[in-house]
Amino acid sequence: MNFFTDSKIYAENKIIPENILKEVNTALSHYPELGKVYIEFKFKPSLNKSFMKAQPKFSTLLKSKRKRRYVILMSKVFKIDGLELKIKDVPSDVLIGWIGHELGHILDYHERSSLNLIAFGLKYWLSKNYIREAERVADTYAVSHNMKDYILETKRFILNHSSLSEKYKARIKQLYLSPDEIMLLVKEQEKG
Repeated sequence: MNFFTDSKIYAENKIIPENILKEVNTALSHYPELGKVYIEFKFKPSLNKSFMKAQPKFSTLLKSKRKRRYVILMSKVFKIDGLELKIKDVPSDVLIGWIGHELGHILDYHERSSLNLIAFGLKYWLSKNYIREAERVADTYAVSHNMKDYILETKRFILNHSSLSEKYKARIKQLYLSPDEIMLLVKEQEKG
């Protein structure tokens, strides 16, 4: 893949900060069906309990899928239990995996009708079980888009990071696919 040539293909209808252009384009290259979908990648000083968050732009929520716009919010500094993790300190492959997971959410959102997406948002807000289901769907999309290695790197980075609290790691284990579940998913996809 020629990064500079191919990045133009993936960057159509995208707003991407220069400092993560390579990682975003690598992740986008696994989701060709999002090529014409408007996605803005935007840094925020901090997000509550999250490093990244994908969501539809509220002003486009009731528009047709073709006209809907999305944003992936990213925390410049992820603060959890006194630890500060800056995005610039996250390894490239881990960042690609994180972005790939968020693109999995966008693909899921993009396939929904406006009414279904609103219902999804309410359920996500109200139910921890629904959060778990939605996060696992995003991981499954990423794995099915040949991002297994990146997703595994992201999981290992989080679960093996000595400075992250056990409480945070337990939350990740509860809500997201584990590395073992990812490998089982890959085996199932290879079979069939």
